[in-house]
Amino acid sequence: MIGKLKRRTLFTLASLGPRYMPFADVTSPDLPLSRLLRLSLFQVSVGMTLVLLIGTLNRVMIVELGVPATIVAVMIALPVLFAPFRALIGYKSDTHRCELGWRRVPFVWKGTLYQFGGFAIMPFALLVLGDAGQAHLAPDWLGLSSAALAFLLVGAGAHVVQTAGLALATDLTPPESHPKVVGLMYVALLLGMIGSALLFGALLEDFVPGRLVQVIQGAAVACVLLNGIALWKQEARRPPRGAVRAPDPSFAESWARFCAGEHTVRRLVIIGLGTMAFAMADVLLEPFGGQILNWSVSATTKLTALLAFGGLVGFAFASRVLARGGHPYRLARDAAVVGIPAFVLVILAGPSGLPAAFLAGNFLIGFGAAVFGHATLTATMSSAPRSQAGLALGAWGAVQATAAGVAVALGGMLRDGVDAMLAAVEALQPLAGPAAGYVVVYGLEIVLLVVAILAMLPLVRRSVRGRDRPADAAEDAPGLKDDRPLADAAGR
Repeated sequence: MIGKLKRRTLFTLASLGPRYMPFADVTSPDLPLSRLLRLSLFQVSVGMTLVLLIGTLNRVMIVELGVPATIVAVMIALPVLFAPFRALIGYKSDTHRCELGWRRVPFVWKGTLYQFGGFAIMPFALLVLGDAGQAHLAPDWLGLSSAALAFLLVGAGAHVVQTAGLALATDLTPPESHPKVVGLMYVALLLGMIGSALLFGALLEDFVPGRLVQVIQGAAVACVLLNGIALWKQEARRPPRGAVRAPDPSFAESWARFCAGEHTVRRLVIIGLGTMAFAMADVLLEPFGGQILNWSVSATTKLTALLAFGGLVGFAFASRVLARGGHPYRLARDAAVVGIPAFVLVILAGPSGLPAAFLAGNFLIGFGAAVFGHATLTATMSSAPRSQAGLALGAWGAVQATAAGVAVALGGMLRDGVDAMLAAVEALQPLAGPAAGYVVVYGLEIVLLVVAILAMLPLVRRSVRGRDRPADAAEDAPGLKDDRPLADAAGR
């Protein structure tokens, strides 16, 4: 009787998993949920890195260390310089030949070492840059060059880890599971960002230089541990000895073949437009709440959590829709449509003084950005041949990261430029006001969303006619058809 009750209880719990446990039904006997969750830890390390670079160190450098804001902005922008190389990294991971038989693992490990090296020298470089303690005895060029090297290494490492890690996730899962895998990986990224933000904030509440060294070097060790656990026995080893393979195409040949795909350039343009439209307000939403709505620092800080929550809801929604057969570009179009009223609500929150409108707009911005990113990444994963999975994901990441970096910088410069122009030109002074620069940036984001929607119309029409379908595996390059991951051989 007890055994029967136990079996029934276990059966009930197992049946509830796919319904109520996110992404549980993406698993298979060869790829259990525990293994998939373990693989997602590389996204947690990337999320931790992003929070440390863009959030925590941004404030610490300006407030506690007294570093000029211009230098801080340049340091934070340095990782964007590596973003265009993500396509090359993806191509290299597609064609890499290793005596151990791995393709993706060496690149994730190299990226991890870049992150570790950057984090190892970063705290001391920042202390020299900020003249903390006895650091003023060091020359200025040493602090600047060391900090620039540290930020560049950490940013490059995060780009390499994410590109090769997402390619490995693509290799391990069948095409029909890609939407949910994308959702899981980006939920892990958001959870890593939220958890890291709370942890770093608590550890650095009482700032001292020694604590900064401990936190950053602790992050270095955490990156190595998280990525090491994520990679353990994930990629199947296929030693090349005795195997006959055709010569790999060059990067130029692979890129030309990739761009020759139908609407490939249009897809990349859409990714850039949509990413810029949603990302341009990233550094302006909190200042808008403080300067225009007179919110406290504590209240505006919570906007980051609201954006992240909107992103989590967006990823879950997109995973559900795409798993049920929804077309990625129809969903991306709908995400862009959601973004238009979101920015309208933010604009109207100023003159109306309605905090509810501002909060709703922030939630919808996070939701729309997440759905748009999920849809375009899923389309990229599904449309690329297996032999070019790394190149396709690298191209997506290069466009997305570069567009986001440019948008953030452009948003801040445009707001300051508009305010300066309105104050300098007498005829325009009646239009001047604290909200003028913000409104222009939000208006430009709406225009970019409209342009992105128009660019997506041909792809949406193709989906209605049923002509747009994922690339067939038969299109793989010669000599690479037998070089696919075998989940049952993992860990050999």
